[in-house]
Amino acid sequence: MKKIIVLLMLGCSAFLQAQNKVTGTVIDATNQPLKNVTVYVSELHNGATTDENGKYTLYNLPKKTVTISFSYMGFTTQNKSLTITGSETVLDVLLEPSVFEMDAVIVSTGFNKLQSQNVMKVAHESIKNLEQKGAVTLIEGLATIPGVSQVSTGTSIGKPVIRGLSGNRVLVYSQGVRIENQQFGDEHGLGLNDAGVESVEVIKGPASLLYGSDAIGGVLYFNPEKFANANSFSGNFSQKLFSNTVGSNTTLGLKTSTENWKFLVRGAYNTHSDYQTGEGDRVTNTRFNETDFKTAVGYHNAAFSTVFRYNYNNLDLGIPEEGIAEQTTNKQTIFPKQGVANHLLSWNSVLFFKNSKMDIDLGYIANDRSEYEDSAIPRLNMKLKTLNYNAKYYLPTVGKFETVVGVQGMHQTNTNFGEEYLIPNATTNDFGVFGTVNYSWESNVVQAGLRFDNRKIVADAYGIPGDEGSFEALQEKYDSFNAALGYKTDLAKNMALRINLASGFRAPNLAELTSNGVHEGTNRYEIGNSALKTEQNIQADLNLEYKTEHVEFFANGFYNHINHYIYTAPTGEIRDQNAVFEYIQDDANLYGGEIGLHFHPHPLDWLHYETSFETVTGKKSNGEFLPLIPANNWNNTIRTEFDSNKWFQNGFATLNVSSTFSQKNTSGFETNTAGYTLLNLGFGGKVSIGKTVFNLNLNANNVFNKSYIAHLSRLKTDGISNIGRNIILGLNFNF
Repeated sequence: MKKIIVLLMLGCSAFLQAQNKVTGTVIDATNQPLKNVTVYVSELHNGATTDENGKYTLYNLPKKTVTISFSYMGFTTQNKSLTITGSETVLDVLLEPSVFEMDAVIVSTGFNKLQSQNVMKVAHESIKNLEQKGAVTLIEGLATIPGVSQVSTGTSIGKPVIRGLSGNRVLVYSQGVRIENQQFGDEHGLGLNDAGVESVEVIKGPASLLYGSDAIGGVLYFNPEKFANANSFSGNFSQKLFSNTVGSNTTLGLKTSTENWKFLVRGAYNTHSDYQTGEGDRVTNTRFNETDFKTAVGYHNAAFSTVFRYNYNNLDLGIPEEGIAEQTTNKQTIFPKQGVANHLLSWNSVLFFKNSKMDIDLGYIANDRSEYEDSAIPRLNMKLKTLNYNAKYYLPTVGKFETVVGVQGMHQTNTNFGEEYLIPNATTNDFGVFGTVNYSWESNVVQAGLRFDNRKIVADAYGIPGDEGSFEALQEKYDSFNAALGYKTDLAKNMALRINLASGFRAPNLAELTSNGVHEGTNRYEIGNSALKTEQNIQADLNLEYKTEHVEFFANGFYNHINHYIYTAPTGEIRDQNAVFEYIQDDANLYGGEIGLHFHPHPLDWLHYETSFETVTGKKSNGEFLPLIPANNWNNTIRTEFDSNKWFQNGFATLNVSSTFSQKNTSGFETNTAGYTLLNLGFGGKVSIGKTVFNLNLNANNVFNKSYIAHLSRLKTDGISNIGRNIILGLNFNF
């Protein structure tokens, strides 16, 4: 049987293989060939690398217009639209030098444009850059992006916050699939590991037009690692060690590709002890262990491209209820603790027609969350199963009009198996239909779109009405229309302006609708409200960018008005020795922005100075402040680049000073937080010792072992400081 399957696969490959290919040469401004330039067609997951003569070849391309990106460190990224008409097409490219970051292709906004061509301002960061900053976890790295922060519980748990909005107001996408993992709760994290992730795109603001409900605050879109180039095999091993948590992070990945078939596999293991504060105390049971496995297989020819991906993530997380207690570097979690297992299966297919294409994403997520109080039998065990679908049809281009229409939806079930119920058994169904148009002329681009969504929630009754932990039966339906309009233009040769106006919505989640008990980690009795209305917002964004050979400047401003903002407020009642809070609604306004400068002075080509400032203010309609609003931050980095000799190349050294200001704009049940300044150092490069080549990263975060408490730390109410000095050593081997 095995031989028959292999023969069928080889036969199909030979039958379907098309000989349409693109070849060419990539050179610089001095007419010299550029080696190791990345040439990539994202819709085909198909790439190549230029050889020592600057030559490349892409195989099995469809006879239609495709977009090919050319990227190389130190040069401006180029997107080339090319119409394939014959069996071989030649495309030669000249890349211009650039001292700033590469202009990335943005996939989260639908049209796969370079950021410089995109109507919406999207922050793009490679995971490699985030790792060079020495973050312990993925969310720690994300929190270094201007406008992004985190609600954290030590080093193990972090929830993303975008411009003051978090939880169900921020969507997370991985492998092209919406992640659903009970994200309404602050007491567990993303459930994603950075191994096997290439980059992240951050949409700051309502993205309901493309993503439906819950994208009212923004989107984190994680791009998985690329397959190997055609007819190649590669591997990667990396090891990171962390002094503060006596922790380690180990990853191993392998991938190979033919001209049609692609395959990759990657595993990672992450283990940490209790973190140590600046005072020298370890915070008991902040230890955690994480196992992550990813694999993917893909196939493409001239007619279609298809990719299957699978990700398994298992988290063993301690819950720090005792504060500063037992002092140990043991990595085995103790009670109380959590076990969170995620299975993510995704399938992406792109079908090519003569002048159009269809892009289909299907995803299945099984989230198994257990909480253990004092034994191996979970008191809380929730299984959340979600089926996602997203189909986009790219209509034939008419003149300068590009149009995308699509349908999107979700079927989700939540089932309880433990003794304790946090939310009831329930079924959620989403359906949305949308259309968006992109029109460009000269240096101007206009993008507009419209969307309709419907969400239905049906929850089962449980327990004795009126008792703690009981729920009444629920059946609710929510509808919403949303629109977006954006404009981008070049005010001058080096200056771009973007203006965006968009609406978004969020249907209330099960916790807000049905809660009836003491919520884990909040030390308060929460009562839901089945009469809650849909949150509806409208946000205006303004982005100004200026870029020359030696200076890059940006300024982002936003104003976000939310009708029926959902939050908790104290009732004055006490139940089971806990203050009672109920979910209520009020209109809210958030406003602020980010501003930054990147200076690369001439002739000091080895020197870079970057500075950025971010601020957000959130208020209710009565003038009171919203809870969980991050403090203002001013971030400064000096970076030097150098090549020492043949054994040490692409070297860099960084000095970072991050100043977080005091937060006095607090809600009624929050307390003020003092400001603090942290000093961080970084050093790294490519080391060659004989035939052994590896990349080295060495970081020292919080060098002066500063004792501080972040405003969004969930351990703040207990007076527990954040992590102290942490030295991270990272080694990465490619083979």
